[in-house]
Amino acid sequence: MQNLDDQPCLIARSLSLVGDAWSLLIMRDAHAGLTRFDEFRKSLGIAPTILTRRLAALTEDGLLEKRRYSERPPRDDYVLTRAGLDLLPVLFAIGAWGRKHRSTKGVTRFFDAEKGSEIDPVVIDSATGAPIGTRQIRIVPPG
Repeated sequence: MQNLDDQPCLIARSLSLVGDAWSLLIMRDAHAGLTRFDEFRKSLGIAPTILTRRLAALTEDGLLEKRRYSERPPRDDYVLTRAGLDLLPVLFAIGAWGRKHRSTKGVTRFFDAEKGSEIDPVVIDSATGAPIGTRQIRIVPPG
């Protein structure tokens, strides 16, 4: 993917960090409690070389942090940073979009562990309280 870090649009800049499926799925699994290379590999069925690159990028970009749990052999956990934790609502918004526009046959469902209710995310504008997508938007370039 083209480097989008210098784009004026924060959507483009953010996609440069997490704009591929593997990165988002690694982040999903990290939110589910996976921390180890082998756990991610088993869950995703991803090639080790691809997983190594994605974990390195997510760590370098500050979404995951490596924590050494074994010196011999050297092994690290990958734990969520504040930025990684803040990605969860984005993942749920993508899932909500998928529930609305893709087949929902045989899909994973997400429940609030405390209340037991299925999670149905809504993204709202904090200033107006209106759900995003229900009002016209205006894009203002920098400068």
